[in-house]
Amino acid sequence: MIEVQHLTKIFSDGTRALDDVSLSIPDGQFVCIIGLSGAGKSTFMRCLNRLNDPSAGQILIEGQDIAFAQGRELRRLRRRIGFVFQQFNLVERLSAYENVLSGRLGYYGRIPGVLGLYSAADKQLALQALHRVGLEEKTHTVASNLSGGQKQRVAIARALVQQPKVMLADEPTASIDPKLSGVIMDLLKSFTRDGITVIVNIHVLELARDYAERILGFNKGKLIFDGPPSALSPAEVERIYAGSVADL
Repeated sequence: MIEVQHLTKIFSDGTRALDDVSLSIPDGQFVCIIGLSGAGKSTFMRCLNRLNDPSAGQILIEGQDIAFAQGRELRRLRRRIGFVFQQFNLVERLSAYENVLSGRLGYYGRIPGVLGLYSAADKQLALQALHRVGLEEKTHTVASNLSGGQKQRVAIARALVQQPKVMLADEPTASIDPKLSGVIMDLLKSFTRDGITVIVNIHVLELARDYAERILGFNKGKLIFDGPPSALSPAEVERIYAGSVADL
């Protein structure tokens, strides 16, 4: 369960990126976030795993508040939140397997992590994750030799080996061939069967309608729509995408 209460983010230039956002997301739900560029979608996602520090509010994940956690407690909470980036964020000179295995770093101290002293169980998790995303034949292929769609699946496998309770995906289809969008969305949605909550920031409204159980609509930092795709009427779509705002 994710509980967000009165979440606010104000950047140093005074921009109010998030404005008093409150919501609850149960375990295993597939949520899509929509809105204009700069509406607060990515800021919301990045607050959930503390890539952005909130200005005010609470973010409870399994009852633990990550909003202002520090040090060891923040690391402990963060490792159960997988994050899939739009630009993959892979180490190009490493193999698919090595990139996936790096998802276990949050469970190690600094020295074992630097030395790559992974356990046999972790190595098996990495192989299982590559199999789950359909890339077992690319295990030893260096990331620079993978296609965009394959890189994104490696990035998803890396998040999966964290054994997350929550998986966040920020525009996961934006940097791949549009024909592969369904493959990536199908894969992400499959994780909800394991009880993983999946939250996807997405710019393609049709994909949100097709895949989401629940859609969150942001405009100018405010949550102005929260409901099933069936409730997303033309009037609601117009309200969500009304106006224009600068990138946050």
